[in-house]
Amino acid sequence: MMQEQGIKTSDWATFRAQAQRMLDAALTQMEQAADHPWQPVPEDISERYALDGTPRGAEAAVDQILRDVLPYHGGNTHPRFWGWVQGSGLPSDIVASIAAACVNANMGGRDHGANYMERAVVDWTRRQMGLPDSASGLLVTGTSQATVIAFQAARLRVCPDLRNIGQAGVRLTAYAGAGVHNAARKAVEVLGIGADNLRKVPLTEGQLDTAALRRMVAEDRAAGATPFLVVGTAGSVDLGQFDDLNALADAAADLGLWLHVDGAFGAWTRIAAEPYRALSDGIGRADSIALDFHKWMYVGYDCGVALLRHETEHRAAFAARPSYLEGADRGLAGGEPWFCDYGIDLSRGNRALKVWTALQTYGDAAFSEAITLNCQLAKQMGEEVAHHQQMALAEPVVSNVCVFTARRDLPEAAQSQTNARIAQVLQEQGEAVFSTTRVNDVVLLRAAITNHRTQPADITAALQAVAREAAV
Repeated sequence: MMQEQGIKTSDWATFRAQAQRMLDAALTQMEQAADHPWQPVPEDISERYALDGTPRGAEAAVDQILRDVLPYHGGNTHPRFWGWVQGSGLPSDIVASIAAACVNANMGGRDHGANYMERAVVDWTRRQMGLPDSASGLLVTGTSQATVIAFQAARLRVCPDLRNIGQAGVRLTAYAGAGVHNAARKAVEVLGIGADNLRKVPLTEGQLDTAALRRMVAEDRAAGATPFLVVGTAGSVDLGQFDDLNALADAAADLGLWLHVDGAFGAWTRIAAEPYRALSDGIGRADSIALDFHKWMYVGYDCGVALLRHETEHRAAFAARPSYLEGADRGLAGGEPWFCDYGIDLSRGNRALKVWTALQTYGDAAFSEAITLNCQLAKQMGEEVAHHQQMALAEPVVSNVCVFTARRDLPEAAQSQTNARIAQVLQEQGEAVFSTTRVNDVVLLRAAITNHRTQPADITAALQAVAREAAV
């Protein structure tokens, strides 16, 4: 018998035992997430991960994963992790990941079952956001990629020959409120529009000022520019604030602008209970929406979605089929439409499976309740901050983000130093993860609660730790 060459896959009994060992360890760590906060990585971690080409087998690989990978995670699985805007991951992700690895689907196109699942996930999301049946969508890495896709389609509306000759000297201008998601800036840079042409519109009471928008558009048109797009914010990164999306939709229609909504996390208030659902009223009037499942829908990284109101505009921005990608009426080359015609990637992983598995496992109501609870917990945090004599909120809590100072009695520079120190100390001690942000140039503590494991007792314990460290 010829000896097996290359990657040897014949010893399934040994591999099955190691895979089961890995699965058990992963389930145990997820079950005990509260016992596994972030911790600093060892100084020699790079040396531990170094590859020298020597085969050591599945048992040695699992040994090292248990020793060096599972303990030194990013911390966002812990119930007191509220830094930046990071989701917490779900047990259903493990089931979905096993199935995804097994079938190894390329979601660029062709006729296989995973593509139908992605269409089902896109359609479910479209309905939640209130977009019409004519809308289309694509699962992507996250809001950053979704924003590029949406902006490209918007650009094609005003530059019909864009794909052949580019902008041809046309100066395009886009508009967004101060503090818009950094994805908008990256998108205009990547597309060659230029960061200077992303015009920052003043805010009034935390919302984009539509009167100022109208003035700026008129000024830019008078100067020879072509205004083409306005970005509405559903959940600002710093403070969790929401634009008046109905007013913005009215202004966009009057001004002939494409309305894009950055809903990276805040779009999911659409499935929350009142009063939080009302924050995103009007989102269904958008021409495009960018949002993430890996933030406030808790699924594992990475998974976002681009939703566009008109499928024809979406496809026109990206469809390109060379002869080697020709479709067919039957067989594997069937299955039209292909997802590669709606975005940048031809080779695409099966992100839909973890979303579909989560929705099938827990049901819509569970996500609604979890998102609503996160908002209620942010409100609780705000109320407890207000009861601490030395603490103070930066702004009233609107949704799931709470920003505050631990020592309002200190000068601004000392407040900044104290808040930054507290964030670092609590992270290093494994007690809680706040990130920081700046409001009026003061560094403040910030909690964005997109964590389905967080409970009321976690809020109280974390603020007690803040108060303790503030007194040092």
